Amino acid sequence: MKIVFLDRDSVSLETLLRKPVFAHEWVQYPRTSSTEAAERIADADIVVVNKVKIDAETLSKAPRLKLLAVAATGTDNIDLQACQQRGIVVSNVRNYAVHTVPEHTFALIFALRRSLCAYRDAVKAGRWQEAAQFCFFDHPIRDLAGSTLGVIGDGVLGQSVASIGRALGMRVLFTAHKGRTDPTSFYMPFEEVLHQADVITLHCPLNDHTRHMIGSDELKQMTRKPLLINTGRGGLVDESAVGPALQAGHISGAAFDVTSVEPPPSDHPFMTLLDRPDFILTPHVAWASAEAIQALADQLIDNIEAFVSGQPVNQVIPRP
Repeated sequence: MKIVFLDRDSVSLETLLRKPVFAHEWVQYPRTSSTEAAERIADADIVVVNKVKIDAETLSKAPRLKLLAVAATGTDNIDLQACQQRGIVVSNVRNYAVHTVPEHTFALIFALRRSLCAYRDAVKAGRWQEAAQFCFFDHPIRDLAGSTLGVIGDGVLGQSVASIGRALGMRVLFTAHKGRTDPTSFYMPFEEVLHQADVITLHCPLNDHTRHMIGSDELKQMTRKPLLINTGRGGLVDESAVGPALQAGHISGAAFDVTSVEPPPSDHPFMTLLDRPDFILTPHVAWASAEAIQALADQLIDNIEAFVSGQPVNQVIPRP
């Protein structure tokens, strides 16, 4: 059985990636472009992939393919309908980031809420010496206790973020994508959370319902001038609207760990915001604590072994 890992470098090379226990041939590539994928998986039985796009045309060139083992949770790079039509099983890795993503989320929240980057830069520029006293107050500092946290998405990560928020004394509101109506759920209406939240954080998948769920119109509805945090997926927010919203004061800060194109090109709208003290961009590393990556690697191989044993787990079902 031939296993091809298309983008091995997407999982830290310091991570122990054990080989499956069954007889196999293992082939791995550091990176694979979308134009290289079809040729590289042509004779594969199992393909391991993180972020390489696998569309219907690519799948058509892989007649032996039986399993797509995604080395991540998100599967928006996979044509799930085409896999279903071909009878190809898709598995993903779940719940490995239950600590690392929420911790990164709050690192960003704390940094913005307490103006840590702005104060660090001011000290570096000599502002403390200029103050002629023991401190200075050039940038706002706000507590999280007593504020309202709006969480979009109530999966494992959203719930973990909410637990940390409650421990810090925050009031937590959950909502889903705009337009969703579910009278039996605990969700508040999307627009109501936009109005009430002091911090809004995104923890939902990217799909047709959630793409650009926050754009210029939604940013203008954020009456409490919240922080906007996205450690979920690039594309959940209309990225071209973030700079104008910061400039107009509709939001008091924004922090992103993801962008719609990764890495972002030099003309990406975020590239003009990097010197702002109220904006932080990190390079899609919220998931990447050493502990989380090892858990991901272990579960990835578990998924492959379970499939080969005839008991597949963590199967991804296409949306109806």
